[in-house]
Amino acid sequence: MSRVIVSTEEAPAAVGPYSQAVRHGSLVYTAGQVALDPTTGQIVGRTIEEQTDRTLRNLAAVLAAAGSGMDRVLKVTVFMTDLGAFAAMNEVYARHFPSDPPARSAVQVAALPLGAQVEVEAVALASE
Repeated sequence: MSRVIVSTEEAPAAVGPYSQAVRHGSLVYTAGQVALDPTTGQIVGRTIEEQTDRTLRNLAAVLAAAGSGMDRVLKVTVFMTDLGAFAAMNEVYARHFPSDPPARSAVQVAALPLGAQVEVEAVALASE
């Protein structure tokens, strides 16, 4: 099986030496996405709700470029700088995964890149 690097201009460019995602066989492993506007490279939104929405839209764009989609996600990890905002994040998250949501972990971290409040990474199935 080959390892395929996934890249799309529909999501923010990597801010370091990593790929937006890597596809190996029928699996896609995404890098963590934050609330960066793909055009400006700037953080979007002041609230956890706004940042979660932009983050998940970025994730969807990376998955689409890899031949996958939000409905094919197996596992998500959510990193937050304040778990006190968990309910607000969760409300937006649920709109992006309206049925049969993937397995998920959520952890609080001291800080995230570029001052983001939330970062999300995923493992998903890709079309064969």
